[in-house]
Amino acid sequence: MRRGVIGSDVGRALEIVRNGGLVGLPTETVYGLAADASQKTAIAKIFSVKGRPNNHPLIVHVSSLDVARTWSSQWTYSAEILGSTYWPGPLSVIVQKSSIVLDEVTGGHQTVAVRVPGHELALELLQQFKGGLAAPSANKFGKVSPTTAQHVLDDLGDDVDYILDGGPCRVGVESTIVDCSLEVPVVLRPGGITAEAIESIVALDNVDSGISRAPGMLLAHYAPLCEVVLVENMQQAQGSLGDANSKYRILDASIDPTSFASAMYSLLRQCDLDGIQKLFVVLPEPIGIGLAIRDRLTKAAHGSKNQSR
Repeated sequence: MRRGVIGSDVGRALEIVRNGGLVGLPTETVYGLAADASQKTAIAKIFSVKGRPNNHPLIVHVSSLDVARTWSSQWTYSAEILGSTYWPGPLSVIVQKSSIVLDEVTGGHQTVAVRVPGHELALELLQQFKGGLAAPSANKFGKVSPTTAQHVLDDLGDDVDYILDGGPCRVGVESTIVDCSLEVPVVLRPGGITAEAIESIVALDNVDSGISRAPGMLLAHYAPLCEVVLVENMQQAQGSLGDANSKYRILDASIDPTSFASAMYSLLRQCDLDGIQKLFVVLPEPIGIGLAIRDRLTKAAHGSKNQSR
């Protein structure tokens, strides 16, 4: 069977994950590199293909709230109310893991992150699979996340057995992660479900994120090849052009943050394809989806410093 093929055959994807293979999984956030979360050898393939540190935990994707509960030994009130409100959708909750959860999935932690994705093809596959799929972003570790099937093929080639094509990702940034294993939940990673929306139904603590107990918490991540320079307004960007290399681009995320979020990773990838050396980005206000954009771009800027052209 040919590998690295893009298509829409859910049956083929189901056969592959059942047999321990890797599938490019469309979600509303980004494309995931999906494997059976109950197979150690399949999980090992994820880490190997991505070049991902083994202590960096994975998110388990499931088909429903009922299935999500089985992955936890202590399903909390906050996880219940958030899951029942925002699933299917771009939200992951961290809970105490149950006995079915492999240590390889959690990076050795006693907690596990789970979510129900809001994408028709992903849900169809998960409903037929009837288990959990570990699915970090389908790209090399630390690089720009994929938001189309072609991005997955460009990054991973035939290292992935099959890529389900679900079109461009609607949200475009990774899921919000809330640690619901704590007495007072904490947002560890901002995303498509805003902190304001979460806090409207559960109380949140406001503490430092601390150790990397969830994906996307490293200082450098999501990095393109070009250098990323972050500014607060267009005047600041224009004033910095004297220091720019010969080929630069300016993007303004402040005009329409929601639209920018859905296109952000494609825009970063296009800069590399176009040979851009320095990318200036005007940041949105740190509220709503703007907080997620600022988080991803801050990490992209940090990661790009050491690998710019």
